Order: sequence, then C-alpha cells, then structure tokens
Amino acid sequence: MNRIGIVAEAPGETRVAATPTTVPKLIALGYDVVVEAGAGAGSSFSDAAFAQAGATIVDGATAWASPIVLKVNAPTPAEIDRLADGATIVATLSPALRPDVVEALATRGITAIALDAVPRISRAQSMDVLSSMANIAGYRAVVEAAHEFGRFFTGQVTAAGKVPPAKVLVAGAGVAGLAAIGAASSLGAIVRATDPRPEVADQVASIGGEYLEVVVPEEAKQVSSDGYAKATSEAYDRRAAEIYSEQAADVDIIITTALIPGRLAPRLITAADVASMRPGSVIVDMAAGQGGNVEGSVAGERIVTDNGVTILGYTDLPGRLPQQASQLFATNLVNLLKLLTPGKDGELTLDFDDVVQRTVTVVQDGAVTWPPPPVQVSAAPAPTKGTDAAPAGAAAGTAAKRPMSTAARTGLIAGGIAALFAICAFAPPPLPQHFLVLTLAIVVGFYVIGHVAHALHTPLMSVTNAISGIIVVGAMVQITVPDLTVQILAAVAVLLASINIFGGFAVTRRMLAMFQKGETR
Repeated sequence: MNRIGIVAEAPGETRVAATPTTVPKLIALGYDVVVEAGAGAGSSFSDAAFAQAGATIVDGATAWASPIVLKVNAPTPAEIDRLADGATIVATLSPALRPDVVEALATRGITAIALDAVPRISRAQSMDVLSSMANIAGYRAVVEAAHEFGRFFTGQVTAAGKVPPAKVLVAGAGVAGLAAIGAASSLGAIVRATDPRPEVADQVASIGGEYLEVVVPEEAKQVSSDGYAKATSEAYDRRAAEIYSEQAADVDIIITTALIPGRLAPRLITAADVASMRPGSVIVDMAAGQGGNVEGSVAGERIVTDNGVTILGYTDLPGRLPQQASQLFATNLVNLLKLLTPGKDGELTLDFDDVVQRTVTVVQDGAVTWPPPPVQVSAAPAPTKGTDAAPAGAAAGTAAKRPMSTAARTGLIAGGIAALFAICAFAPPPLPQHFLVLTLAIVVGFYVIGHVAHALHTPLMSVTNAISGIIVVGAMVQITVPDLTVQILAAVAVLLASINIFGGFAVTRRMLAMFQKGETR
C-alpha cells in the first residue's frame, strides 16, 4: 500500500491539493494519506479536520518523502531535492513552458504527472484542473474589476438621474471567458466577446453576451482540433486589432483570457488602446503570468496608467477563492487517481495505451515522455490530403451548400405571393381566411424563433409546445360531429397533441432539474 503525501505550498499560494472531503476518497482507493502540518491553513482547512477525515498529520520532510506527492504548483529545485528516489509527483507542471522543471525531475528519476496536460476530451473533463481553475478565475476577474471600477454594472433609473450600464469586453470565450461573460452579464453589464473560434458564438449568446465576429477571408479562419484556440492568421490579427481599438474607446472594462498552450500569450491590447480608454476604466489581464495580452500589464501587479486606467495582472485569481478552488482542484485529483488506481489497492499504475494517462505523464521513471502524441478532439472533419477542407458544418462526403441567388429568392417570394393571392381570390370560404391566418402565423413564428439563440431553442420549444392545447380544444369540438372520418381524425389529433404537450413539459422539467442544487460534493 502506497502513501500519498499532501505538502504545503510556497508562501502566497492559498490552495491545497487535498481537502477533508477528498481524503476519505483517497483512502478508499487503498492509499495511506499524510498531510504536512499547516498545509490547508490558507484554505481554512485545519489539521484537526484532516485528521478527523482519516489523514495523518506529519512534518514536511515526512510528507515529501512519500512515494506519491500531490501538489498544486510545480515544485521548486529545492523541493525536487526533497522528493524520494523513484517517487511520483502530481501537480500543475506547465511542461511546455517549464522544460527546466521537467529536466530536473527526469534527472532525479522521478515520475511526473502534469495535471495541466489533461486532454480536452469528454472522458477527461472530471480531471481537467485548467477548466476548474479557469472557471473560478473568470468569475473572480469580474469581481476584481467591479471592485476597481467603483460604479454600477447594471443600469439604474432613479429620481436622481439615470445611470448607464457598464460595458464589458471579454477577449477569449474559453472556460474563463465564458465564466467572466456570465458573471458580468448577471451583474447587468452590456457584455461583448471575441474569440477566433466561431463555434462559441452560440455559447456567448446563451449567457447574455454579444459575440463580435472577426470577419476574415475563409482560408484565414481557424478550427480548433483540441478544444483550445489556435494561433491566428495575419488577416485575423489585423481585423481583430481594429475591433479591439474600436471597443477599447467604447467599453469600461476589458477582461483578456487568450492563451495558446505551450506558447506565450498573444498581445491583444496595445498601449494605444489603453490610452484611448476613459479614466476609471479597468483591464484584467488573466494571461499576465504567461507574457500578458495587454501591453503594460505586470504579472501579479496592479498598475494605474497616466490616463487613469487600472490594469490588473493578478496571477492568483483562483487562490482568491481558496476553499472552493482547493475543493475543485482536489476533486480533479481524486478523479485522476481513480483512473490511475484501477484496482483500488493503493498501487498507482500507468497505462500508455490510455490517451489520458499517456498525455498527462511528462516523465516516467526518469525518462522524458513529453510532448505526447497529438489528441484529436474536434468534431470538425479533418481535411483530406490533396483536397480542400470541407466547410465547417458540412458532412463528410457531401457537397457544400451553396447560398441561394438573389434572383431565385425573389422568384420564390413572388411565387408565394401569387399563390396566396390566388387562394384568397378563388377558393371557397372559409378556406381563404384560414389559409391567411396560417400564413401569418408561419411568418410571425419564423421571425420570433429566428431571433432566439440556438442554445435556447430546446427549452423554448418544450414550453411553447403547450400551444398544442389549442389543437386539443379544436379537436374535442370536432369529435362530436356525426361523421366517422372527422371523429377518427379528431381523436388522432387529441392523442398526438396531448403527447406533444406532456412531452414538452417533461423535457422542461428534466432541464430545470439540471440546475437544481443536489447533494453537496
């Protein structure tokens, strides 16, 4: 049976790699758990709480000497020296940006597992610490911006005058960006967002944001194949820079979240953009720790420019909500260890045939295994060699859909108008009246539903299916007509419309249940 050591983090880090809630889950996997004294103090987890959960409180040397060490941040050179020979360390290692750490671990013969290398596939979502921490960081970025902004986010109309809502621009609509959009929108701000992946437009709209599309030639568009944004083209960068300049002069708050795995953060907001912002505006550069998206931001610092714009380069946003961050981080760790301990016998095993285990293992017994083979996670079809890539959304093996020409569209409209006129002019009453009502209902329904975000169509339609009640009432009236054919059709209408109604409400109930608080985890 192996021992897991939970070690204290360096000063300034408030999170911890295990909590009193997750310790019993680690024990259930067959491990002995020891916790360095005071490791959970920054997250308000006492040594007594860990002991009550089944862990043993030890000194730092004992915890670091464990065969398996769980940690939040990458170890320093001094901490690497404290690891036992042949030990396994699980932490966020940033292997693409910290090759020195990887080399130091390999020199010691350590097995290193990088939590921040979990592939973005459905099966690995429960282990993805980047998503968990980005979700918290995006929310906290809005809280920090609101504190610095010092004014309402929502619009106010009072006897003393009208207060306009704050305008927020979020650069990047990944996990952190969507969390920031949702938080700012919930506070009542006007929220706009940019992202090189057009597939996120519906997600932005569904949580109250406006997606600002960067229109570039078709060949310059980017398609994500691993869940992350890719390096963009020159055409995209030029148009995006124009949009950022336009928005900087108009918005009150900018939150940047753009990161490219394994590379420094792209520069999005220039010094000229910052200079064009109004005094009192706020910028939160969430990528400051990796070079920064904003010119003038400093990692970990609060900067005020000459024109009164505050730039926050905080790199510890998740740690500013330490208890929740630790709980989510520790839960991700437990889910990973469940995968690595299939026998629940306290024996950690690595199976390189499993894409998740292969990807997260950066060093195995002193041999560097980073980088791993690429993982394809995009639903978009991969382009075939020798042929042009199919347009996004086109099924493999089918021809691309061509837009209807203006002449064809005009002809169809004219034909429809002529058909409607002919029916109204020559059909016997009351058919013209019924047909006219049907036509108007179709037109109104098209424009009403067409302006609802795609992500909301299912809940919208599940409720509006109750309109089928009108069919039920009409069919019940017709069922008394002394005509067997009419009675049969009316009975079928009652049956089908009733199924539609009750099915719609059943779907709605299931969707609402997804947002109800259940058992605390």
